Amino acid sequence: MTGLSEGFDFNSALKELDKSETHLTVRVELRRWGKPVTVVQGLPKTGRSLAEVAHKLKERLATGGTAKDGVIMLQGDHRARIKSELVKLGFPDDHIEVF
Repeated sequence: MTGLSEGFDFNSALKELDKSETHLTVRVELRRWGKPVTVVQGLPKTGRSLAEVAHKLKERLATGGTAKDGVIMLQGDHRARIKSELVKLGFPDDHIEVF
């Protein structure tokens, strides 16, 4: 089977395609007792990638949070740093909106 180059991985190509077509929105909501929560929307609703992205963001921003139904919620207001962290994870800069 010499049709594909050795370094080609179909699954990683699909992940990159998904990242390039994903449009993310980041905003802060106030929850109970005025606690800020950073909300990231626009990721696929299910699958391992949502959990992976949430885990990496929580690790890099040193905060708690959760991921479900295509939404990542992080404890605290992380608007200042989250865009750069999402770019490091491979999402295009012009596909991320921070409100």
